[in-house]
Amino acid sequence: MSRERVLKVVLIVVGLIFSALVYPLTIFVRQEPALAMMLSLYVTLGIFLLLAARRPSANRSLIAFTAWSSLVHAGLMGTQAFRNMVQRGELWGVAVLAIIGVALLVLAPATSVERVPAAVA
Repeated sequence: MSRERVLKVVLIVVGLIFSALVYPLTIFVRQEPALAMMLSLYVTLGIFLLLAARRPSANRSLIAFTAWSSLVHAGLMGTQAFRNMVQRGELWGVAVLAIIGVALLVLAPATSVERVPAAVA
């Protein structure tokens, strides 16, 4: 299987996972407003990742943002878990976000596609 094909599969899987967070988002709107706000960003990002799966090379910056933001989120959440600021069960989320970040960085297209304006007649 080609690298681009694997990247497309990863984008679809991650996009579906992030989009599926719409369900907990609806639950936490009243209970945990800050968590609901963060989940709304992930749901939106999930939709854009699904769209990016069509042409990954044209969406390199979105893929890079997803990778790096996942790694930063994992690092912060992991630090909080080890300092007992959040429950240790959050380490599962750390692992998932770290895997997503690394996978996207490894599979990301090397260069983005430049858009050439159409010739005017």
